[in-house]
Amino acid sequence: MADRFDSQIDSLTQPARQAFAITPHATAEIDPLPKALYIGTGGDITLRAADGQADVVFKNVAAGQILDVRVRYVRAAGTTAADIVGLA
Repeated sequence: MADRFDSQIDSLTQPARQAFAITPHATAEIDPLPKALYIGTGGDITLRAADGQADVVFKNVAAGQILDVRVRYVRAAGTTAADIVGLA
């Protein structure tokens, strides 16, 4: 398969090249660091951004929404959203 964009330098503005399931966890760091999160089933998401010093809660995130946040952690405590996909 030919990828006409293979020679492009990957950046935050380029489309994701990977998609992977994220399971909320108390301490597990997300690897690789995603460019954004896709939320399959809506709810609250407790996360820590890539350069954040503290967790924050995104309330009432809608199903099908993409959060343009680079995230190191998605915490199990306080996260009611599900079917979360990392886009890297």
